[in-house]
Amino acid sequence: MKKIYGSATEALDGLLFDGMFIAAGGFGLCGIPELLLDAIKDAGTKDLTFASNNAGVDDFGIGILLQTRQVRKMISSYVGENAEFMRQYLSGELELEFNPQGTLAERMRAGGCGIPGFYTKTGVGTVIAEGKEHKDFNGETYIMEEGIFADLSIVKAWKADATGNLVFRKTARNFNPPAAMCGKVCIAEVEEIVPTGSLDPDHIHLPGIYVHRLIQGEHEKRIEQRTTRAA
Repeated sequence: MKKIYGSATEALDGLLFDGMFIAAGGFGLCGIPELLLDAIKDAGTKDLTFASNNAGVDDFGIGILLQTRQVRKMISSYVGENAEFMRQYLSGELELEFNPQGTLAERMRAGGCGIPGFYTKTGVGTVIAEGKEHKDFNGETYIMEEGIFADLSIVKAWKADATGNLVFRKTARNFNPPAAMCGKVCIAEVEEIVPTGSLDPDHIHLPGIYVHRLIQGEHEKRIEQRTTRAA
């Protein structure tokens, strides 16, 4: 089966539809599938729900889709440093479902493993627990969280081979692997595609069975916050 496509637009062909649910990788400004997000913006697909650790910033990541009003709902952990996100949320234009960071990662991983739900202590006694099933185990209260099953996963990796095995770098590994697992179809954008068999099996972070389509491209290297001081 062909996995390597010439561009983000080609890789997304036939997959996009209004109202779809997309799981996106990224941690801060690291590991964001920027080429695929640009292509989704250009396609004009709207009423989107995104599960992502954060919503990018105003001119990068999912932030570019907020600017064009293509996002209906965010399922996220951190939404700071994005003025347009704040404006839309406070004005009631954007729906937001907050998730503790570890809970969101586990919801994605659970979906990728076919697990419909799990119990966690995180969020018990807070607004996170409102409306969720509570259950006691060994005298401790837990809440049930549902696995995430997305229509599409979009992720960014460092290297891939032609079969889709992926290697991530540093904090890009935080949310990209679980995000990749939970979509019906997963597209990965990478900096380099290497020959099959050249990756050390012990160094592969996500097996190619989870990855359906691949693109290679140039990526922007952003620094989230630069702090300087006079010498």
